[in-house]
Amino acid sequence: MSDDGRRWILPATILGSSLSFIDSSVVNIALPAIRSDLEASLPALQWVVNGYMLTLASLILLGGSAGDRFGRRRIFLLGLVGFVMASVACGLAPAVNWLIGARLVQGIAAALLTPASLAIIGAAYEGESRGAAIGTWAAAAAITTALGPPLGGWLVDTVGWRAIFLINVPVGALALFFGLKLPRDRPSASSDPLDVSGALLATFALGSLSYGLVALGDGRQMVGWIGIAASIPAVVWLLRVEARARAPMMPLDLFRNRTFAGANALTVVLYAALNGALFLLPFVLVEVHGYSAAAAGAAFLPFSVIMGAGSRWAGSLASHIGARTQMVLGPAIVALGYVLLGLSSESPSYLSGVLPGLSILAAGMTLTIPPLTTTVFDASPSELSGTASGINNAAARAGGLIAIAALGLAFGAGGFSNASASTILGGYRSVTFTAAVLAALSALIAASTISSTPENEGYPAEDETSRTRG
Repeated sequence: MSDDGRRWILPATILGSSLSFIDSSVVNIALPAIRSDLEASLPALQWVVNGYMLTLASLILLGGSAGDRFGRRRIFLLGLVGFVMASVACGLAPAVNWLIGARLVQGIAAALLTPASLAIIGAAYEGESRGAAIGTWAAAAAITTALGPPLGGWLVDTVGWRAIFLINVPVGALALFFGLKLPRDRPSASSDPLDVSGALLATFALGSLSYGLVALGDGRQMVGWIGIAASIPAVVWLLRVEARARAPMMPLDLFRNRTFAGANALTVVLYAALNGALFLLPFVLVEVHGYSAAAAGAAFLPFSVIMGAGSRWAGSLASHIGARTQMVLGPAIVALGYVLLGLSSESPSYLSGVLPGLSILAAGMTLTIPPLTTTVFDASPSELSGTASGINNAAARAGGLIAIAALGLAFGAGGFSNASASTILGGYRSVTFTAAVLAALSALIAASTISSTPENEGYPAEDETSRTRG
């Protein structure tokens, strides 16, 4: 591809990706304002976040396959337009149920937009230029993710919570302007069908489980247990479909590798801890300690800065002490961070109440994520590296989805609606201490499953055909 043809790729993909990155990091800051304005209950707020995560986690693997099949540029533009239209629907939502429906559509669009963005870069560049382009894209993603909470908090304070969605319109319009200039790519000539059945079953299984957990937290015992029970046969059916599909979105052969299976189990548990604790932190800051939305958003900035600044160093550290050691140590440090956040939750001082625990949490995540990502790649065949990365991405989203769905259980029969400061603090401490246990469990998973030499282990030579399908 000519340099002239490539000059629009980074502006288009960075702006397009920034929509989903900012959205993922900013919505939690607006939840207290949404709760007040729309008179939303905790289950409704859980679905404001989980509606997006559900469709994104369930469909992101299918979205990557769709880009290969129908053309990455076409799927990128489709996801971009869909995301902006759904953002407008979010910003104009007259009621919380409307907002939840629009968030579901946002997640579908993000499942197309996110994998297509990186795939366009990977296809357009080679060698060192590819590494530089991906590095630029990743740096921009880190910056937008870091700036999302303080910017979103400022918008909530000065304009209102609807602005965090409506701001996507001018950003998306600029991304579309650049995106229409992208060179057209050739769709894949593969005749294998997209794994639509697998995607639908994954959506039903995760949705049913999430609905059941939310219902239990809301005191609806029978409905909750029915939802959880319904997810079990859906998971079994999903595994059967994936085992028989010509081009499965989740090749089960990958999980024969103990390291690959362990890394993804660690991802689910660790991100469940992270999302559960960070979901409630804005409520503690705003409704208990009286922070403004902008101040609550800025409170998260050290977390993003530490991860952004330390990730490169953490990635190189693994070559000296080993990925396994780092993936045990990192979650253990994360667990300490959660304990400190829980113990200091009553302190209104940011410097003594939030910053120490959040900084330690960020340091532990920074130690963990780079070797975790590398391990996922190393433990899978090179021809399935994109699929392996997508599975790990979906595992992180699924872990967060399940944790947020279960948050209502921390508040007991009293519930969260019209909760007092002491009730919010009590629930938050329960969640942070549970998160500490989950982080410690992540360290145990790493210690028992991660191999020091994960490359291609678990793949018998005679099974090469099944390894490379899809």
